[in-house]
Order: sequence, then structure tokens, then C-alpha cells
Amino acid sequence: MYSQEPGPEDGSPPLPRGFRSILLGMTLEEVKQALLEEPYFNYRGDPDVSLLAEPNKTVIETDGAVYIERGFFQFHENSLYIINLFLSRDEIDHYSMFTTLKEKYGTPLSLSPEAVIWEDGTVRLSLERPLTVKYIEKEVFQALLEKSKIRKSHIMLSREEFLDQF
Repeated sequence: MYSQEPGPEDGSPPLPRGFRSILLGMTLEEVKQALLEEPYFNYRGDPDVSLLAEPNKTVIETDGAVYIERGFFQFHENSLYIINLFLSRDEIDHYSMFTTLKEKYGTPLSLSPEAVIWEDGTVRLSLERPLTVKYIEKEVFQALLEKSKIRKSHIMLSREEFLDQF
């Protein structure tokens, strides 16, 4: 694995904020409308939308078409912050995707057998094995990670307090 901060002097364009017309930061309703119009998805409407157990979180899961097997679109407080595209291994291979992304966006920040990652100030783009492309809104994702760490540390503290009762 290597890690290298890509430089603006490499001439590569900024990372995309999403796939085609579906962009990070869009509202749930905007993404639903875009999915209905996108030829790479077989979105049927609300039956593909599910609420998660956590408050303020929603996921759209939909079948893809041709090159995309499935798409998952995760929202926090009505804002799209993660796009997961599971690509068809019958139509696309990992090396072709890697080569295309590297040519377009330059040297990745990180390369490992599990994932290749490009980042800029707002977006993380990754190509993960076996063949998934993921777009993440970094600010929202980091805030949720921090909140999760605080919750876990509180649970561990409560567990320790419980064990001290014996």
C-alpha cells in the first residue's frame, strides 16, 4: 500500500460530486426525481426507499441497468452523503475502472488490495473490491463518525460502571 497526497499541479480535474445527475448534497426528493430519469437505474419509486433505525437517516436502494447492478443512496437529514454503485462484473472489470479513474483524476491518495481512494477537500471517491464505486461527502461522514465514537465511548463507560457494581 502507498499513500500520496495528490497535488493540484498534476493537471487532473476536481473529483466529481456524484454520478451523472445524482450529486452529493441533493435532497431525497431531488435524488428520487433524478433516479427516475437516469438510464442506468431501474428505480420504481418509494418502494425502493427505506428508513433506517437511526433518526434522520434514509436509504434508497435500487436495481441498476446495464453496467450497474445496484445503487445505494444514503441520506442524513435529507441530504445525500454517500453513493454506492455496485457495478456488473459481467460488463466491467476492476482494472478498466481503476485505469479510467486514474487517468481522469490522477494518482490516488491511497492504494490497497481492498480499495483505491481519491480525495479532495469535500469528496472521497473510492473503487472497492470486488467492484464498487463509492462517493462520500467527507464533512457529513466525518461528523457522523465522531458522533459514533462519542456514543461508543459512552456505552463503554456505562458498561464499565455496570461491571463495577459486582
